[in-house]
Amino acid sequence: MTGDPFGFLQRWYSTQCDGEWEHAYGVKIDTLDNPGWSVAVDLVDTDLEGHIFDWRALDRTEDDWVHIKSDGQLFQGACGPLNLAEMVAEFEKFATNTASAGSI
Repeated sequence: MTGDPFGFLQRWYSTQCDGEWEHAYGVKIDTLDNPGWSVAVDLVDTDLEGHIFDWRALDRTEDDWVHIKSDGQLFQGACGPLNLAEMVAEFEKFATNTASAGSI
């Protein structure tokens, strides 16, 4: 891990942009009303496509939590209001571990 999850996400996104991918796919970060954050990262046509993991939940308190999953086409996460960097770091772990494991 780089210790800079947002920097990793920016670099990962930039490497996917090939003149086509970014027109159909991308990364979405939004807020939730409970409160919290949601993140969706398209995996289609990337090296991460097809890599799946079931919903994982880390619930510490009402405002301190992270939930993530991947269906192989979309990495999704939701988290508490102060956990956005932690959730993006979970994407970095997913991307790094998946890339080091090679193709399915």
